[in-house]
Amino acid sequence: KLWKFMPMPGIYHMPNYIQSLPLRFSCYSFLNPPTTLSSGHVASWVLEVILLSISRRILGQQLWSSFLRLTLYGQFVAGETHGEIKETLQWLQGLGVRPLLAVPIEEDVGQTRDGEEWYEKNTHAMLTCLDLSVGGTTNPMMQLRVTALMAAELCDLNFDCLTQEENQHFQRSLHRLNSVAWYAVEKGVRVLVDAEYTYVNPAVTLVTLAMMATWNTQHSWIWNTYQAYLKDTLDRLTQDASLTEHLGVCFGVKLVRGAYLEKERKLAKEKGYPDPVQPNWEATNDSYQRCLDFSLDQVSKARGSFELIVATHNEASVMHAVQRMAEMGIDKAAGPVSFGQLLGMCDQVSLALGQAGYAIYKSIPYGSVEEVIPYLIRRAQENQSVLQGIRKERNLLRSELRRRILRRP
Repeated sequence: KLWKFMPMPGIYHMPNYIQSLPLRFSCYSFLNPPTTLSSGHVASWVLEVILLSISRRILGQQLWSSFLRLTLYGQFVAGETHGEIKETLQWLQGLGVRPLLAVPIEEDVGQTRDGEEWYEKNTHAMLTCLDLSVGGTTNPMMQLRVTALMAAELCDLNFDCLTQEENQHFQRSLHRLNSVAWYAVEKGVRVLVDAEYTYVNPAVTLVTLAMMATWNTQHSWIWNTYQAYLKDTLDRLTQDASLTEHLGVCFGVKLVRGAYLEKERKLAKEKGYPDPVQPNWEATNDSYQRCLDFSLDQVSKARGSFELIVATHNEASVMHAVQRMAEMGIDKAAGPVSFGQLLGMCDQVSLALGQAGYAIYKSIPYGSVEEVIPYLIRRAQENQSVLQGIRKERNLLRSELRRRILRRP
């Protein structure tokens, strides 16, 4: 039993959870590929071929969509309509878990858009997400990708050397971001800005810190994400914390391990610059713990002006944070530290935290099958460690299903 406050297998006795056990086991078994397919992008490539090509061709669009809604979509997505989304949010809240809605919209360098229409449409989607995020939850949050409102190509440029057309787009993008920030403050929703690739992160962080300077004068409404798998993360986190303290504004931190390892290493090799990624998994874990300890120290000193979400599926990191919070006297429910994990992943930890009274959020994409499934596959391509980590959850589910079938106590 890992959790002193609630044994992990206990979650499978919750009434709302029992009916979904077979579905969850099937999804985890499908997503956990054989060893021969689990390295690199091969496993996610297989998922993409099966889900987006072969199965749709065989089943047809309508049956394909219905099949995914009953399986992977139903496991990892909140829904498409407002009614479906709200039903999912209420179900999670009944389990002591808070929603962290994510609009599955993003852009990478090389994906060009004509005009501003696509970005304006995304702005309306973000405002709708803010409306959906409000609904009886304490300290509601949502996720935002800057490249949904600003061209990724622009983020890869020097802001001092923009053409007239690029500068006009930049100004419109800032207006879009500020409109989302203003509405978030009006609604009382914290906005967690996602980190992206290293070639756009400096611009994303610059824009995010500028938003903090404008909107975080009283509370941490705008948060930045720090990826511990990068070698310079603790330095950047320390510098940004010092900057916000100097500006006299509140600082919100989402701490993750990171998801773009393979692409970052490939780019570094192709372009001949030093690999920005930690050399191995152990070094990444060490980096995460050092960033976590620094952040918790800042939380204890800042008295409300520094907030943190420990976004990880790693049980050791969660336990370390829980133990340090207890030692430092940090309020586990209404205080400045919370936890975050993906919907449908690591539920043995998420629900244990929620039942024990900790502030735990589930990152929840929503939208149509056509929009969300490609988004989920991209997340699988980026984060192989999450796919590998579901083996434990699959084994827990197998044991519970076997116990129920054999009617064991």
